[in-house]
Amino acid sequence: MEKKDIEELRARVGCAAVLEHEGFAIDRKESTRRAVKFRRDDDIIIVIHDDRGWFDARSDAKGDVFALASYLHGIGFAETLAVVGDLVAFQPTAPIWEKPIGRTQTMASVADRWNHRKRPWRASATWSYLRQNRALPWQVIAAAIDADVLREGPYGSMWAKHVDEAGAVIGWEERGPHWRGFSTGGAKALFRFGMNEARRICVTEAAIDALSLAAIEQTRPDTLYVSTGGGWSPLTAQALEILASGQGAWLVAATDNNVQGQVFADRLRQMADSVGCDFSRLRPGAEDWNEELKERKERKERGELPHTRTARQG
Repeated sequence: MEKKDIEELRARVGCAAVLEHEGFAIDRKESTRRAVKFRRDDDIIIVIHDDRGWFDARSDAKGDVFALASYLHGIGFAETLAVVGDLVAFQPTAPIWEKPIGRTQTMASVADRWNHRKRPWRASATWSYLRQNRALPWQVIAAAIDADVLREGPYGSMWAKHVDEAGAVIGWEERGPHWRGFSTGGAKALFRFGMNEARRICVTEAAIDALSLAAIEQTRPDTLYVSTGGGWSPLTAQALEILASGQGAWLVAATDNNVQGQVFADRLRQMADSVGCDFSRLRPGAEDWNEELKERKERKERGELPHTRTARQG
């Protein structure tokens, strides 16, 4: 594995995910915002540095997420890469200082904030960001606006709606020239663009990639382009399983062309196997679909043939 892939794994997987996956639980009475105490029987691990570091309260052991996996399993660094890689989509329990909110209250708060924002319009800051920074064709942007899945975020950013099975907004992906994140207090399920009744479901890791793939494929009428927002929450898994269980469903893992994308693709393959639907892997020629879209645009502007490089199946 290349150094950049190792660093990306370190950034994507926190110590809490490793601990919770191994049966540790948060000691809510003895944790603070800066030091979260995890217990498993008599074992005590303290997570620090915003989930990036840890130490054993009963020994001198400490380090990063890879050191933690090695410490718990008694394995070498090469094996820890696989252990940590399997947790890319695992979401640990929220820390104790995040006040639990009932579903109805969360929905109302999220919906109000979403509805308070304007839809993008031609020459708006978000429209310019999607056209200029992300190279999305105006037809795709306009179709997404018509489908009411985009909002103007602060400072020229884009909000991309995640919905529950009833179609109600429960959160949104946030992307901008200098910012990426997810709505505070929101929940990840799926961003959806295309026909909800479509047989072919292309699963990407970001709404920008879903829209970029739609642009590359000229928005196939038989396809629903979805994004998990980079996570694999219970709501995401449930939504994908419902889609994959539809009559004649075809689940396409259109995730990034890197180690994290392959982890997501393997999860989707397992889901397809469990529900008995068709499955395929669609890889961008670049690292992700938006990079692929921008490279295609550049090649077109240079007058190169469109078939110079195509997306890869398998």
